[in-house]
Amino acid sequence: MTGIPDIEVVVVDVLGTLVDEHTGLRAAIREAVPASDEAAADDLLSLWQQHRELEQRRIQQGLREYVGSETIDAEAARLVAGRAGLSDPATIARLATAGRRLPPWPDSAAGLERLAQWFPVVGLSNAARTALLRLNAHAGLRWHQALSAEAVRAYKPAPEVYRLAVDAAGCAPERVLMVAAHAWDLRGAQAVGMRTAYVERPVGDPPTSSDVFDGGFGGLDELVAVLTGGQIA
Repeated sequence: MTGIPDIEVVVVDVLGTLVDEHTGLRAAIREAVPASDEAAADDLLSLWQQHRELEQRRIQQGLREYVGSETIDAEAARLVAGRAGLSDPATIARLATAGRRLPPWPDSAAGLERLAQWFPVVGLSNAARTALLRLNAHAGLRWHQALSAEAVRAYKPAPEVYRLAVDAAGCAPERVLMVAAHAWDLRGAQAVGMRTAYVERPVGDPPTSSDVFDGGFGGLDELVAVLTGGQIA
């Protein structure tokens, strides 16, 4: 029996939940454009994030054919370069792969390791396969399985992405726990019958008063303690 009963498999979001995407992208922009001040770096980061959100939404709405996250990141890097007056091809190419080098949150690696001693653990990300492979290695994330939404040519919160994880789990969706720092992500998981746990991060999408998730936690270590009953395997 766990703190959230009847869970067989744990699925964890990656971007924002296990890695600090905001800080990582901002650092890559500062590296590419070292003359930028704090306000300029924030403006360039917003440009990147707005482009990605817009293009993923257009794909979800059928307004654009599916392209992977690395294509969208490359587009964002070119937009940032254009705004910043950056023209060096090698610098722009490195900036485009910033999503492969995001730092983990302090509790991510140890939390995953401990969680994996009790449950099969699956990573589920909008990041493309190649980006996810490199990111997991860079951040020290260890899984039983890592799944990219690229496999179903969609982006969360499309239901087929969550069904990909449920199919991999091999059990009923109500026995699969989705863990994320984004309420929109958890709502998508709920829509296909998965259980849900919100993990608070400094930059994320917190639940609203109308959200009802199976658990809410101040960090991954707190979630792991509840799921394992505070025990060490």
